[in-house]
Amino acid sequence: MGQTTTRGAGRLILTVLGRIPATLTMVAAILVVGVVSGALWSPFRDSGAWETFAYGLPAFEAGRWWTPITGTFLVAQPWVYVFTIAGFVGMGYLEYRRGWRVAAAYFAIGQLFAICATALLLWVFALLPWPWAQAEAGMLDVGASGGTMACIAAAISLFVAPWRVRAWLVLIAFVMVALLFWGNLADLEHAMAVLLVLAVDRSLRPQRATVREQRLVAFIALLTLGAIEIIVLFVPTSGPFGSSEPASGSFVDILIDVVVIALVANGLRRGRRWAWVVSIILSAFNLLGVTAIIVVAIVLGWAVLADGALSDPTVTLATGVLWLPMLVYLIWVRGAFAAHRRSTLGEHPAPDRDDVKKALRAHGGGTLSWMTTWDDMVYARMPSGGIVAYQRRSGVALALADPIAPEADRATTVREFIAAAEAAGLVPCFFSAAEPTREAVPVTWRSLVVADDTIVDLPGLEFTGKRWNSVRSALNRAGREEMTFRMTRLEDEPWGVQAQLRSISEMWVGDKGLPEMGFTLGTLDEARDPEVRLAIAVSTAGDVDGFLSWLPVYGGDGTVRGWTLDLMRRREGGFGPVMEFLIGSSARLFAEEGAEVMSLSGAPLAHDYPPDAGMIAALSDKLAEVLEPVYGFGSLHRFKEKFNPRYETLCLLYRDESDLTRIGAALTRAFLPDATLRQFAGAGLELVRGGRD
Repeated sequence: MGQTTTRGAGRLILTVLGRIPATLTMVAAILVVGVVSGALWSPFRDSGAWETFAYGLPAFEAGRWWTPITGTFLVAQPWVYVFTIAGFVGMGYLEYRRGWRVAAAYFAIGQLFAICATALLLWVFALLPWPWAQAEAGMLDVGASGGTMACIAAAISLFVAPWRVRAWLVLIAFVMVALLFWGNLADLEHAMAVLLVLAVDRSLRPQRATVREQRLVAFIALLTLGAIEIIVLFVPTSGPFGSSEPASGSFVDILIDVVVIALVANGLRRGRRWAWVVSIILSAFNLLGVTAIIVVAIVLGWAVLADGALSDPTVTLATGVLWLPMLVYLIWVRGAFAAHRRSTLGEHPAPDRDDVKKALRAHGGGTLSWMTTWDDMVYARMPSGGIVAYQRRSGVALALADPIAPEADRATTVREFIAAAEAAGLVPCFFSAAEPTREAVPVTWRSLVVADDTIVDLPGLEFTGKRWNSVRSALNRAGREEMTFRMTRLEDEPWGVQAQLRSISEMWVGDKGLPEMGFTLGTLDEARDPEVRLAIAVSTAGDVDGFLSWLPVYGGDGTVRGWTLDLMRRREGGFGPVMEFLIGSSARLFAEEGAEVMSLSGAPLAHDYPPDAGMIAALSDKLAEVLEPVYGFGSLHRFKEKFNPRYETLCLLYRDESDLTRIGAALTRAFLPDATLRQFAGAGLELVRGGRD
């Protein structure tokens, strides 16, 4: 097995390398030149050939036109080779996706433009009384970083949304911070390369970002500004605004900024109006400080300002420049920050449980739709008239199953719910949703199969043939042992039977170490609904050996077209194949009544993934293996296979991977709302024991 995996990995590596010949050629050329020139082991900057082969404004003024080519293959210091080679990852990705011609063009044009544009800018700026520009105008440089930076920018344009915008903003922030605080010749070249690609491919379009993305950008930008202020306080800088020494900035200003950022950042991510207002004030406060420095410098002169200032004004100027785009952005996307802490979703008045039941009878629903009538569910009526049942957990609007609406309006209801949740500062997602809902979410959304709904078609059902042996044997044995099958309702049963049902259920729960799971797994409380049916197996001694609860599946015309299995409980030491007996007997009865389908529900984490499913399948299988000792999802899935069902996948639908941490916390609380830390710890020990077994 290990050898097969190794061979597969080896073939994959060879395939990838075979598709990036231009990148490998460039890397090889740089290494060969490093060996020939000796730059691999000694600083080329100290070599006598530095001025002959290095590029920059002095080289152009001296007529050394070949330097943009020769300098591309050289590296100034041996340790820089690590970063130079690593920088070609972007070119390799670009070449893998778009071919060697495109990658080579981006590299060559990006490198040439970065060198020439930088020289031209410095030639112009050096005419001004600007010490930084005059100093950098006399510098030379070598390296391929202009071209590799252009390839990285072009590779980012191939990312899928929303990662494309996020990666662009990270890259722009990197080059701008490097330029403002440590602005040497290479930093200016990097900025030119990125600006070129930004102008050519126009893939950065934040105006098309969702409300969620606009908030996330503001949140990350604010945290980044705070981090930068802390870093430059302790690190020396040397940028366009001058040089600074460690601890030369204003501790008071930075402390105020960091404290305010810590207080408002999460509110900004959640779209709170108050956090937006405070952020606007903070940005304006920093820009006022920059304006004051500029005015004093103009009136009194920079030297007088620098000598009389309590802290180094160069740091304040550099950080202040970064607050300007922050202020502009916050004003530009102000509509994204209108969420209130207690904002509700949907139109008023909100529907109640009776409204949901009425809608289910009128429009029909899926096999899990009746679960939306359980406790802890909140209902949102969308403008189109559809209803979405959800729970609000850990900042997540966790919608259960599919919307309840006429078939023609369900897609619209999905989109309206997503917009309403994002406007309220919540993370929208759908749990155990069927294919129509998956098709209705935006194309950028992700889907993850969480279970297979096991469906038994009832018309013409006969327990004949080899594949029904186990069910047929259970029914025959029950007949011999005179087991009684009864389809009833919980409230119709006498107190003694109800007491037995409670005892069986409490014994089952007690063995788990955790409370009964909720959300999509009901309890006896949900079984008290008069529309929920109970299948009971009673022995000749009058003992209840097992029971099932069945949830109605409405077909849209007011009639029940099927039933969904919820509770499955059996008494220890009772009739062995009691579950097969109960399900088989229920199926016969439902078929006689004219029902179309019987759903045995889905066992979480028990999906049969295709061979090429990759990481998702591996993670799901591992999690199922860990949880098996506590909840037995895999065993349950194998048990349901005895009834020869067909499968319909149920999915978790979410915006992207960055939401999964919060969705995971929300699902944990939805399934186990009453579990304590002690119970979680006890379950953890059980998992460890199960893993050892």
